[in-house]
Amino acid sequence: MRSRRDALTRREFAQLLGGRALALSFPRAFAAAAARGPIQFQNAAPASGLDFILRNDAKGRKYQVETVLGGLGVIDFDQDGWPDLYCVNGASLPSLQKSDPSFFNRLYRNNRNGTFTDVTTKAGVQGHGYEMGVAVGDYNNDGLEDLYVVGVHGNTLYRNNGDGTFTDVTQAAGVSGTGAQGRKTWSVAAAWLDYDSDGHLDLIVSNYCDWTPGDDPICGGLNAGDRAYCHPDMYRAEPMLLYHNNGDGTFTEVSAQSALGRVLGKGMGIAVADYDGDGFPDIFIANDNDRNLLIHNLGGGKLKEVGVEAGVAYNGDGRQISGMGADFRDFDGDGLPDILMTGLRRETFELFRNTGKGTFEDASASSGLLNLSRPWNGWGCGFVDLDNDGWLDVFVACGGLDTNEPQPNRVLRNQGGRFSDVSGEAGPDFAVSRLHRGVAFADFDNDGRMDAVVTSLNDPIELWMNRSLMQHWLQLKLKGTRSNASALGAKIICRSAQRTQVTFVANSVGYASASDLRVHFGLGEDRKASLEIQWPSGVVQELKDVSSDQQLQIEEPKVPAAGKPSH
Repeated sequence: MRSRRDALTRREFAQLLGGRALALSFPRAFAAAAARGPIQFQNAAPASGLDFILRNDAKGRKYQVETVLGGLGVIDFDQDGWPDLYCVNGASLPSLQKSDPSFFNRLYRNNRNGTFTDVTTKAGVQGHGYEMGVAVGDYNNDGLEDLYVVGVHGNTLYRNNGDGTFTDVTQAAGVSGTGAQGRKTWSVAAAWLDYDSDGHLDLIVSNYCDWTPGDDPICGGLNAGDRAYCHPDMYRAEPMLLYHNNGDGTFTEVSAQSALGRVLGKGMGIAVADYDGDGFPDIFIANDNDRNLLIHNLGGGKLKEVGVEAGVAYNGDGRQISGMGADFRDFDGDGLPDILMTGLRRETFELFRNTGKGTFEDASASSGLLNLSRPWNGWGCGFVDLDNDGWLDVFVACGGLDTNEPQPNRVLRNQGGRFSDVSGEAGPDFAVSRLHRGVAFADFDNDGRMDAVVTSLNDPIELWMNRSLMQHWLQLKLKGTRSNASALGAKIICRSAQRTQVTFVANSVGYASASDLRVHFGLGEDRKASLEIQWPSGVVQELKDVSSDQQLQIEEPKVPAAGKPSH
C-alpha cells in the first residue's frame, strides 16, 4: 500500500502544478467551451407522466437500509428504439415487504412524445421487497432486454417475454442472491458482463453489510431524537456474488471457485471496462469505508482481485472513504479507461487515471476534481458527454445521509482533461436540493443530447432533459451474434477530424443503476467519423465515413471459416 506521506506529497504537488500537461490546453479548452454556451437542463418529469417517488419508510428508528436505496435502470423493453425507465423502490420497515402500491417498483414506457406511461402492473415487475438497484441486459440472447433487481435479503430476475410482460424466473435460474451456507445477503448493485467470453452474460453482485432489522444496533443515543445512522464499521463486511451463465437459462454461483468468495467488502457501485487492453472485461467495486476492489480478468474465466497492487484500493491520501458510485471510462482522451468514484462531504471524490501499465495514479488534484468535490455528498455519478464536444463530463447526484443534508446535483464540465463546476449555469430549476441517490443516462427524446434521470429519497423523480446548444453526435446500438446479444464488453474506437475516442459497451453506472445500452459519441464540429468495433468474440468490424447526427444499429458480422468478417 502507498504510504500516506508519499500519497499526500503527490496530491499536494499535483495540486500546485495544476496538472502541467493538462493545464497547457486548459485556457484553449475553456475558451472553446464558453463559445459553445453552457450545459443546460430542464426538469421535464412533472409534465412527462413520471410520477415515481422513492420511499424508504423512515420513521425515526434509523434502520441502516433507509439511507442507501435509489437505483434505476434504462431499458428499451419494447424494442422501439426509445429508452424506457425502471425505478427500484423500498418497502415497509421492519417487515421488508411492499405492503401497498406506493412501494412498488415502477416501469415507465417512453411514448416517444416527451411523456411516459406507467406499465408496471401489466408488465408484472412491481418487485418483492426492500430493493436497491437494477442491472439491464439480454441474459438469454433472445434479443430482449431483461431486468435483474437486487435488494435486502432477496434478488429477482425478470425475463422479458417480448409482449410487454416479464416473468419472474429467479428460482429456476438460481440467482436469488443467497450466499454461502444459505445466508441471505443485502445486495446493493449488480452488473451484467461476459467474464469468460462464451457469448452468455454472467452476473456480478456487490453485497453490503450483514444486517437484519432485529439485530440493527441503536447509534447516537437511546432517545428517539438523538438517534443517528450507524457507521458502516458497526457491521460485518460481505463477499460479492458471481453467477456463471450456463447458457440454458440457469446460472451457477461460482464465487468460491473464482476465489472472489473470500474477498470481503461493503460493496456499492460497480463499473466495468477492459483497463489493460487484453480483451477481457475487468470490474471495479466502490466500497463504503472499506478498500475498493479491482477484479482483474485474466482470461479463461480466471479472476484476481488487484485493487492494492493497481493503486485503486484507497484514495490518493492512502485512505478508505465512503465509496458510493463509480464509472469506468476515458476522461483524458488517451484511449485508456479511468475510474471515477464518489464519496461523502469532505472526503472528496476520487479520479484514478489509467497509466497503461496495469496501474492507476491519483488524478483528483491535477484534474481539478479534488477541490470541486469537497462540499458534496456524492452518490450516483457518470462520465457522459453532455455538450457533445468529445470530452466526457461528470454528472453527480448529491445528497446527505439524513434529512438535514439535502444538496443539489452537480455538473462538472471537462475542458481538455480538467473539470470546472458549471452547475450554476445549468438552468433555474437545477439548484433544487434533495437527498439525491441514483442517476442513469440516456437520450430519452432521441435528439442527440444525453439526458439524466435522478432519484431522491421521499421526493419525486427528476428527468433532466439536456437543452444545451446542439453539436454533432453519433449513437450506436450494437447487437452481438457470436458475442452476447447486448454486446456488453465491445470496444469502440471513433475517429473524427478533431480527435479519437475510445469507449466500451458498458451500462452499469454510478450507484446501483444502469444506463442506456446505446453508445454515444459527441463529435463537436465534425460531420463524419470512422468506427472500429472490437467485438467480445474477437471479430473486428470497421465502418468508414459515417455521417454524424444519426443512430446506427450495428449487428456483429458473421465470420466464415477463414476467420475474416464477411461483408
